[in-house]
Amino acid sequence: MTTTLSTTAWKAFLGLRCAVFLTPWLLHLFFADLILSSLLLPSWLLPDLCNRASSAIAESVWRGIQLIFTRINRADIILSGVEKLPPDESAIVISNHVEWTDFYMIQALALRSGMLGKCRWFAKQQLKWVPFLGWGLWAMGMPLVSRNWTRDQREMDRVFHGPLKRQWPIWLIAYSEATRYTPAKRLEAERWCHENGRRLGQHTLYPRTKGFIASAQKLRDAKQIKAVYDVTVAYARRRGDGFEFLQAPTFTESIMIPRLGQKWKFYAHVERHPLEDVPTGEAELTQWLEARWVEKGERLEALRQRLLKGLEWD
Repeated sequence: MTTTLSTTAWKAFLGLRCAVFLTPWLLHLFFADLILSSLLLPSWLLPDLCNRASSAIAESVWRGIQLIFTRINRADIILSGVEKLPPDESAIVISNHVEWTDFYMIQALALRSGMLGKCRWFAKQQLKWVPFLGWGLWAMGMPLVSRNWTRDQREMDRVFHGPLKRQWPIWLIAYSEATRYTPAKRLEAERWCHENGRRLGQHTLYPRTKGFIASAQKLRDAKQIKAVYDVTVAYARRRGDGFEFLQAPTFTESIMIPRLGQKWKFYAHVERHPLEDVPTGEAELTQWLEARWVEKGERLEALRQRLLKGLEWD
């Protein structure tokens, strides 16, 4: 009985604590979406000004949620390779996808590079119909896509217009696997790769190529976009005397639980590939992306081995 009361009291405390920190951010998000939505019409007349405004508004929102994660809940993100990224550089960003919380890792890299407000994420098309939130995302130039490439091509042309024609700075970010990693999805990926003669990196799914190919082919003509950033995200959850590899917190846990750094390891490594070194043909780009995922799998396996040996990640 005492244990039940203690657990209930602890959950109530966590909920109250979360509400205290999260409510101001949610109000900020609501008003930010209102302002972003109001930029839809003036963006036709003043596109550059509205793009700068939307980027500043987005940065304020993303800084807020990042602050809750890293400062208030004390998540310690290990960043690797970020010192090789030139400040304020526009890029195509690709990453594996473990959990919803992956965005914290990429935002940490963007903060260090001065590009947080310039992040534009591939998101589901259905979000455009969510009042204010979806309108705000659309106004910012987020690519809102389905899994039907015939329909998505028009949306991509809309997103590419600003960086190509007006040279807007951007991090165009995609989880190339298009879905979160699970053991069941891994088995499906293994079967598909075996049947189609493709290589599959360890601890990953096979990357989808069409969005990346379109981005790499079209955005190489944008003078400000110099590179492809390949991000590897990893986690480990403390369990007894050891760790469980690739076990990430849920988004709810990331905003509710204090001292996250004591319960999880958070890691992001980035490799910078100059766009001039990235191939241009569709088949070659497919092979290039596949090779990155094989390398990513090797890096993830090396992290897993370090866990088993009790070594720190770096």
